[in-house]
Amino acid sequence: MANNETRICFDINSIDRDFIENPFDTLRMLRENDPIHENPDGSLFLTRYGDLRAVYRHRAMSSDKKIEFAKKFGDGPLYTHHTTSLLFNDPPYHTIVGKLLSVAFTPRKLREMEPLIESVVDGLLDQLEDRKEFDFITAFAMQLPTEIISFMLGIPKKHRHLLRDFSLKILGALDPVVPQERLAAGNEAVEEFGLMLRDLIAARRRQSRHGDQGEVLAALIFGEVDGRQLSELELVQNCIFLLNAGHETTTSLVGNGVGILLHNRDQMKRLQNDPGLIASAVEEFLRFQSPLQIGNRLATEDIELSGVRIPAGTYIHTSIAAANRDPEIFDDPEIVDIGRNPNPHLAFITGHHVCLGATLARLEGKIAIGRLIERFPGLRANGEPEMLGLARFRAWNCLPARI
Repeated sequence: MANNETRICFDINSIDRDFIENPFDTLRMLRENDPIHENPDGSLFLTRYGDLRAVYRHRAMSSDKKIEFAKKFGDGPLYTHHTTSLLFNDPPYHTIVGKLLSVAFTPRKLREMEPLIESVVDGLLDQLEDRKEFDFITAFAMQLPTEIISFMLGIPKKHRHLLRDFSLKILGALDPVVPQERLAAGNEAVEEFGLMLRDLIAARRRQSRHGDQGEVLAALIFGEVDGRQLSELELVQNCIFLLNAGHETTTSLVGNGVGILLHNRDQMKRLQNDPGLIASAVEEFLRFQSPLQIGNRLATEDIELSGVRIPAGTYIHTSIAAANRDPEIFDDPEIVDIGRNPNPHLAFITGHHVCLGATLARLEGKIAIGRLIERFPGLRANGEPEMLGLARFRAWNCLPARI
């Protein structure tokens, strides 16, 4: 479907480590020459901002993945999780779960969360000062969202060290190419985390409906929409979803943001000289290294994108990474500009599947990176970083630094 333009040899189902390390050259070629690229399996890979925006807002685009995930996962824990969570469902189920979760993300609730975030950040910064040299991801970026999401779900401290491993194994199974051992690890993670959550849910049912810690869990347990409450299965799987969405997105945002600053010293100095740029800096980090790189939709009707007819039943991969560097939308898109304005990136999607926790992630990012840069003006890279190694999610696995 190159629309009389040059076809690029690319298959989303056979990408390699080189693409994962640096997808941007390939994405630029696709965007310029083959923006509605047909993979050998008949699915499409979209790279232009306008096409992604149209797909995300089109009423005929479904997020339901039951058929696709049955082929990918078979009948097991990963299939159960990803077909029950908020993310891969359409209304009315998506609406019900979204309304139940939204009570934790109101402006008032987020204002109440701000002192907690500041306290966690300051405690982590104290630990960094004591250590001087550290892996920023394990020492800071993953610790912050672990504490916050654990507070929201009421997860005890004794279990918190397990959360990122659960998250990465479950999310890692969403990559286009997934080895059998990764599928097995993902299934095991869903089962183990599910058992933990069932115990927490049972304990929370025996408590009062009110209280600060575990308020999101309480909202899911006791809340209802039009008389409909979540089943035990739905409760467990949407708590897993919240962990993955709230944990890994923020870890990636904070880690990617600091990685960008470490390798763009002029922008680091600019932010230190003008701390008021932190809000626009966070938006630029989200654009330049989007935590979520690839999304998916299924066309339920025939539609047209950029003059190309897309038949009903077509499975679509949306390249958020490519769209967020589209020169039709962003001036000098390959350059980091922490004062970029406007910056209508698609890191948190758009339409009715816009990320529920986007405001919380932004808040965590602003507080964490702003305070880090202010407190440690001498922050430097301290060795070679290592990418996480997933295609769908972009993040550092290791980011050595010193102060």
